[in-house]
Amino acid sequence: MTDVGESVHRVGIIGLGIMGSAMARQLLLAGFEVNGFDTATDKLDEFALMGGNDKQSGAEVAAASELVIFSLPSIPSLVAATEDVAAGAHDGLIAAEMGTFPIEAKQNVFDRLAQVGVELMDVPVSGTGLQAADGTLVVMASGSQAAFDRTKCVFDAVGRATHYLGAFPNGSMMKFIANLLVTIHNLASAEAHALGIAAGMDPATVQEVIGSGVGSSRIFDIRGPMMAADVYEPPSARLSTILKDAKIIQAFARSNGAPTPLLDTALPIYEASDAAGLGDLDAAALLRYLENESGISRGRIAAQS
Repeated sequence: MTDVGESVHRVGIIGLGIMGSAMARQLLLAGFEVNGFDTATDKLDEFALMGGNDKQSGAEVAAASELVIFSLPSIPSLVAATEDVAAGAHDGLIAAEMGTFPIEAKQNVFDRLAQVGVELMDVPVSGTGLQAADGTLVVMASGSQAAFDRTKCVFDAVGRATHYLGAFPNGSMMKFIANLLVTIHNLASAEAHALGIAAGMDPATVQEVIGSGVGSSRIFDIRGPMMAADVYEPPSARLSTILKDAKIIQAFARSNGAPTPLLDTALPIYEASDAAGLGDLDAAALLRYLENESGISRGRIAAQS
């Protein structure tokens, strides 16, 4: 168990993609010392330009930090980073996994780091890269109370709200609930815009009117403008990432006997959109898939104007 101590000031981030780099920027603005590593040299160079301490390995990041954040895209990358942190472990080091992975994968990391005296916290976030960029993520932290007390200042710097949910891995369970809604609301938003386009209505007007009414959602507010403009780059969260998360959530729900009729209906649409080559675009690109599959055209809008 992590000893009670002062709040951390030296933070490491392994994985400097959309979320990791955005969190790094917020932490630097808040006055933290930030050490970072990514296997992609261009991302590491961008991190150094923003004022971060670029390191040549995850082990170097761990050795220089009091808290190491994992912000990684896959289980293999998480496993590799775990071994790096184990190699750089020292007294008082805490780690926080902030992505979306099966609980079993996070538990394996927890057990491995415990062998070298490092506590892993499970700290997913709710929000896209846009929210990460302006520090308005919602943080769902779980782990020991002592570890949370030392690290809360870091989570407060990257988010607008930090929730302590108790023991590991309660954070992931809450994240699964949140992302189930994201997955469904994203498709619902695309379906609504598809209906408007099919009817010949201006998507910008649909976005404005629906966004002001009870039928809206945070996802409609975030991704609806991208749908209205038919512009899905740069992605705030890739369609392929939402699909990956949704499959994890579906498996977790089934293991607990929870019904997920809407998620089960949405998943094949995400899979087909990914197979159609839209996976690297923002998840709002579900609308483009629906337009292409149904044959509806935005040209009708101009014709009816």
